[in-house]
Amino acid sequence: MPQLFKVGSYHVYFWANENDPIEPVHVHIAKGTPQPGATKVWITRRGKCLLAHNQSHIPEYVLRNIIAVIETQSAFITEAWRAFFGEARFFC
Repeated sequence: MPQLFKVGSYHVYFWANENDPIEPVHVHIAKGTPQPGATKVWITRRGKCLLAHNQSHIPEYVLRNIIAVIETQSAFITEAWRAFFGEARFFC
């Protein structure tokens, strides 16, 4: 799994085995080892975040802070997505 960065003990990463067609730009968040079904956050065309689900059960105040970091890094994330998957589409 391509790890993008860490926020404290939480990994922010892409899941390498995305669907066909490739899903819109998003990241997964997990504490410790990346895992399938981890918390998922969509990146919008404007660089904002939409929480798809919090299956990692990250406490709300921690998740808010992580999402704030993701939003500041949205351009980097989008370019990394494009480099890894070859294209970038957006949920909205």
